[in-house]
Amino acid sequence: METIQVEAPQAIVDTGIKKTLIEDLALKTLFQGGEMSLVELADRICLSLPVVEDVFHSFRQDQLCEVKGMTHGTHVIAASAMGKERAAKLFGFSRYVGPAPVSLEDYSRRVRAQSVQRSPVQHADLKRAFDDLVLSDELLTHLGTAIASGTSIFLYGPPGVGKTTIACKIPQIYNDFVSIPHALEVDGQIIAVYDPGVHERIDATVPEDWDRRWIICQRPRVIAGGELSREMLDLELNANSRYFTAPLQLKANNGVFVLDDFGRQRMRPDELLNRWMTPLDRRMDFLTILGGKKFEIPFDVLVVFSTNLDPRTLADEAFLRRIPNKIHLTYATPDQFAEIFRRECTGRRLACKEGIAEYAVNLITVEMKQTLSHSHARDLVNQIFWAANYLGVKPEMSQSALRQACHNYFLPV
Repeated sequence: METIQVEAPQAIVDTGIKKTLIEDLALKTLFQGGEMSLVELADRICLSLPVVEDVFHSFRQDQLCEVKGMTHGTHVIAASAMGKERAAKLFGFSRYVGPAPVSLEDYSRRVRAQSVQRSPVQHADLKRAFDDLVLSDELLTHLGTAIASGTSIFLYGPPGVGKTTIACKIPQIYNDFVSIPHALEVDGQIIAVYDPGVHERIDATVPEDWDRRWIICQRPRVIAGGELSREMLDLELNANSRYFTAPLQLKANNGVFVLDDFGRQRMRPDELLNRWMTPLDRRMDFLTILGGKKFEIPFDVLVVFSTNLDPRTLADEAFLRRIPNKIHLTYATPDQFAEIFRRECTGRRLACKEGIAEYAVNLITVEMKQTLSHSHARDLVNQIFWAANYLGVKPEMSQSALRQACHNYFLPV
């Protein structure tokens, strides 16, 4: 993978963003924080001390700050009356206070360098990530080929066969890390990118000269289900804070975006597919900021569409061509289900006597006349625990308990 310089810029011109934006951010931070040393101010906005010292000289020249003393060889300053007045006006335009943003150009270059398509994926990685699942070698090969493409996947099949579980485990395959910016600047507007709910920060030691505007994280994982709406795929401007929040696909850049239960979202399937026709094809997205200006940004996402509907009823041929990997998941074989059942019992510390798993297979398929959905094992064990809890006894796996669980769980045929 290409290495991109991550050293903290030592001059404002090297930050990639305008001096006025840095000065405005520093002044708001100073206004909000009160007295602070230049080192503390540099820490707050995640820029180097030389950059902040340059800002300090501008503040003194424009009478926006007052020097309160010295500490550890650096000035301690506070916003002057003029500085406070200006900061108050700046808060009226944007209430963003925090790490300085990176430029769109720097962000795009970094995303391309750490592309999900360039991350090596091997059979051992899949075995590790899916170790607790019972999957055939053939399915692992299909999945590995699709994930190695770094493009998009349709996981489809009947309910209960493990589509969501498999999709959500895909991010665990990757062994490498990526850099995520706290925020992004586009045409003077700030877009918050880093999201602790999406980006898992790596507790790793970084060089002292590391550009702290970037955070080292696991490859992102975004999971969206029926709650997904059109608005979640566009920049969101908070009316109070006056700065943007990145849409889900931007937060997922260099990682995985799982669309669970595709076809059941708040936005129609054709609306979503039309929205993503170009990004999936060109791997570039277009977003709109204040004033209606559109800008181009990388769409470097492995998109996983998981659905129990027929893909042909959700998308036309033109769109299906843009999803090059289509993997059909089906019911477990008797041997697979028996192994899943035994693992479920072991994981729940429920003794599974010899032959009980095979008895479960026969009971479900012959007597109950049901298919062997992977999820049935978990759901039947749940029934046994619930019944034991109600009766005030220790859970026990037996033929009678299993039979009762089946009658509680399955609808009569």
